[in-house]
Amino acid sequence: MPRFHFNVYDGETSIDEAGTELPDLVFARREAIRYSGELLEDAGRREGLGPEWRMEVTDESGLILFALHFVVIEAPAISKKPEE
Repeated sequence: MPRFHFNVYDGETSIDEAGTELPDLVFARREAIRYSGELLEDAGRREGLGPEWRMEVTDESGLILFALHFVVIEAPAISKKPEE
């Protein structure tokens, strides 16, 4: 059974050294979405997210198979400073 690694980059790098054995890429995508949701939920309870969060899923050789990106973009109305 292939081993997939779920590496997270959110201002800090968290490399999944052990990986997880899953039947195929379809199961790896499902696990990546599930696990990302869990991590994002936890981050939302703490201080919040930085401007970018991503997970790269690799095979045993380190080849990136796919990535999930979560980007926080402030609306122009929020990022404007009030006029003095």
